Amino acid sequence: MTDKLFQFLDLPRQPPRTVPVTIRVLGYGEIAGEFAPPEAAAQAGRCIDCGNPYCAHACPVHNHIPQWLKLVQEGRILDAATLMYETNPLPEICGRVCPQDRLCEGACTLEQTAFGAVTIGSVERWVTDEALRLGWRPDLSHVRETGHRVAVVGAGPAGLACADRLRRAGVAVDVFDRQREIGGLLTFGIPPFKLDKAVVRTRRALLEGMGVRFHLGVEIGNGIPFGELLADYDAVFLGTGAYAFVDGALPGRDLAGVHDALPFLIANVERLLEDAPLPSALDLSGRHVVVLGGGDTGMDCNRTALRLGAASVTCVYRRDEASMPGSAREVGYSREEGVRFLFQRQPMELLGEGGRVRAVRVVTTELADDGRGRLAPRNVPGTETDLRADVVIQAFGFRPSPPAWCASHGLALHGDGRLVVGGDDRLPFQTTHPRVFAGGDNVRGADLVVRAVHDGREAAVAIAHALQATVRDLETA
Repeated sequence: MTDKLFQFLDLPRQPPRTVPVTIRVLGYGEIAGEFAPPEAAAQAGRCIDCGNPYCAHACPVHNHIPQWLKLVQEGRILDAATLMYETNPLPEICGRVCPQDRLCEGACTLEQTAFGAVTIGSVERWVTDEALRLGWRPDLSHVRETGHRVAVVGAGPAGLACADRLRRAGVAVDVFDRQREIGGLLTFGIPPFKLDKAVVRTRRALLEGMGVRFHLGVEIGNGIPFGELLADYDAVFLGTGAYAFVDGALPGRDLAGVHDALPFLIANVERLLEDAPLPSALDLSGRHVVVLGGGDTGMDCNRTALRLGAASVTCVYRRDEASMPGSAREVGYSREEGVRFLFQRQPMELLGEGGRVRAVRVVTTELADDGRGRLAPRNVPGTETDLRADVVIQAFGFRPSPPAWCASHGLALHGDGRLVVGGDDRLPFQTTHPRVFAGGDNVRGADLVVRAVHDGREAAVAIAHALQATVRDLETA
């Protein structure tokens, strides 16, 4: 125990160095550097093995964090990668995009002291990358094929996690997605400076090596009827995400120069993937940009706008900084790169001139207890001001937009469009159709990547259980 304490006392928290701001804002490469093996081992060795792994409890997939930190400290990289994979089908992605400051690192015992949390996310990222370089691959040598077939609709994190776990259970998997690449928002929504697209392509190769078959550029309901999947497969998993933007209903939102966050981000990623020229709609050279919203998507818009040449970027959020739903790390990166934040400002109206936006009218807010334990913003009369804005990006969040065929096949929905799963004697993640399961944002609403991974993983367990029960019923009939 003494050695542990001395190592933790003598070695400060030290994430890998990031690319200098003056360089990183010039392009879209990932900004986080990598550990050298001795640095990774040393940082992993800061874990004090506290005996009550709050870090693992705070992780939505309940990673065995202290155990794989110990393996990293011992230099057993392949074993650490295997242990990570036991709980997380996409560790190399979660290591990059998870808000560890709000999850595992925020719950680390050392975070409650002056010494700072163990660099869990950076170690996870380094281990998965290093293990792949060393030749690590998922081991399916023990898997026995069951003869069952499952269709997965949506190649985002929930769908990929489900496909992975189904293959580990010996189930044949076909994944259908309307996009030309896998990943969903991992590929098309998250900017490359957070998640290099080569990482997603590597995951595709791993899954294909496991026997997963991808059918891309195929939209279920428009080309292949959903009923055809039900006829051809033993079960279906829906991981269709949440792509419909929340409309703030601001007067002036139809003015030229006003963008919704997701189409803005997708358009930029698509032109980068195609190595296409910058279209005029994305050329923000010399323009003053205002981003409305304080989540991670808002931070992605902030940082993308800077790379598109914006003269200034101002992020407006109606609550205080402590209430921001986004990762503190991403807020910090935005600030480092030059974004100005205006807190406790509520957008009221978008003002235009000649059909184009010229300003955002905001009002100061004060925070008051809403009676449910959260401080709610309340407008302060007489505090209205106008912010110059040549471009406005609305990042108010997203909600599911269920396909029309849900209703025609008996899939019940909540009032906000989320699929109903579980309860009423149904299995976890089982919809009101007994052979259809769902998870991720189409069940939760817009949420974290790691929670979608959790849902896909657990839905696969439920599907495998249902298929085994069907076999037992047939054998005893």
